[in-house]
Amino acid sequence: MALSDFVIVILAAGKGTRLKSQFAKVLHRAGGRSLVEHVVLACKPLKARATIGVVGYQASEVSAVIEPLGVQPVMQKEQRGTGHAMLIARSAIEHLPRNTAGRSKTNGPQGLPKFAIVMPGDAPLIRTETVAALARMHRETEAAATILSAEQANPAGYGRIVRAPDGSVDAIVEDSALAEGQRGITEINSSIYAFTLEKLWPVLDRVQPANVHQELYLTDAIALLRGQGEKVLARVAADADEVLGCNTRADLARVDLIFRGRKRAALMASGVTIRMPDTVLVDPDVVAGMDTELEPGVQLLGRTRIGAGCTIRTGSILTDATLEDGVLVKPYTVISGSHLASGTQAGPFAHVRDAARMMKNSRVGNFVEVKKSVIGERVKAMHLTYLGDARVGSETNIGAGTVTCNYDGVNKHPTTIGRQVFIGSDSALVAPVRVGDGAYVGAGSIITENVPADALALARGRQVNKPGWAAARRRAMAKEATPPSKISARAPSGSKRSAGAAAARVQSSKGMATAKRRTARKRTGKKRRPQ
Repeated sequence: MALSDFVIVILAAGKGTRLKSQFAKVLHRAGGRSLVEHVVLACKPLKARATIGVVGYQASEVSAVIEPLGVQPVMQKEQRGTGHAMLIARSAIEHLPRNTAGRSKTNGPQGLPKFAIVMPGDAPLIRTETVAALARMHRETEAAATILSAEQANPAGYGRIVRAPDGSVDAIVEDSALAEGQRGITEINSSIYAFTLEKLWPVLDRVQPANVHQELYLTDAIALLRGQGEKVLARVAADADEVLGCNTRADLARVDLIFRGRKRAALMASGVTIRMPDTVLVDPDVVAGMDTELEPGVQLLGRTRIGAGCTIRTGSILTDATLEDGVLVKPYTVISGSHLASGTQAGPFAHVRDAARMMKNSRVGNFVEVKKSVIGERVKAMHLTYLGDARVGSETNIGAGTVTCNYDGVNKHPTTIGRQVFIGSDSALVAPVRVGDGAYVGAGSIITENVPADALALARGRQVNKPGWAAARRRAMAKEATPPSKISARAPSGSKRSAGAAAARVQSSKGMATAKRRTARKRTGKKRRPQ
């Protein structure tokens, strides 16, 4: 439905005091997006003449979110209520490009939009179809104002819609001002409105800040319209959840839960199996193919794309990942910003990140990290390995504990491993380095130079075996651990003479050493340093 005769105004200036946050209310997230993004995206398919966002608190941050989506921000320096926000938007509306056809059924005075839809920026569950139905009803009935209402089982805290005998709206009464006979009313005001602008502007100019907050409210403008005999109608939303606002953290949680439920239901309707759905978190832009299975505790975030027949096992988190058909992601694997071709396997406890690419039927196993690397077809790296800034050719085997040493403290460097290469366990490849096709690298090697194709590279210390060394060492350690008193008690007669002889030998050795030092000083002419 093209609403070329409508302008959409999104009210996004408030702080959201009850959220107890330093961030603007509309920037809080639920269902994988900020609140205001949901509202803008619901309005975008309507193709209105323009969409204007009234910003205030953290205006630059809010504008940075809505401008790329085609919304024109206007500044409300003082947040003085919804009526004041609409007056701020008026200037922007009146400066929109004129329709050269001038006034017509689809144009107001001077070729400007004839109608406005006013939306709060914190009503993220609203659907495009609901807004379109509100606009259609407003246009067809030629009402001055049309309110989107909803039936709530527990309407406490909401303004109520009081109907006239003919079904039109007689008044909007705030919860605190309800008369005794009005407390049973369950139809609430959603704060989503359609207005005929040439009827709204005159009454909006007359609204007074007759409340404790000294603010101007659109509900007061609606009361003035009704007071002067204008037609005011209300359309009940088919789903009451659509009008839920987000004033508290509990509201955010409730809205997020509804979004997640909607998304899971849509995936299951398209042929995806979800085990224990309440434990699975899926963002709104995620796509998954038929016969894919999601196990409990899985998170699919951002713009993740999953093909048909994939299995994502428990605890895995995929963010902006692309998986082709038949991919197996084993438990507790993290994949972000990477592409896995058909038939690949990752995990358990693997980390594939930063534009990594795994080609067909390649496999990375437990505690393997792949960063900004290309893993060729049928490559296996199954254990305790880091592959960073690397290109690995097809049918290569990467042994357990292999590390590509890509960072020299300043820059990152590439490692290139050819086809059908065997890298032995616990090897370190110090980049930049190349290993040619068909080469072997012996386990425990530190490779710092290029390895030619079909060569064997060994880069480790030579092994030396010393027979009997360990036994001798154990005997020496045992002797050192024995107290001297026990040695004396066990010593046979004549041991004192032996001990004296040993002491004499020590003294003789010291004397010889002293003599040698004196002779050396005489030859060099150096004098003994004073002690």
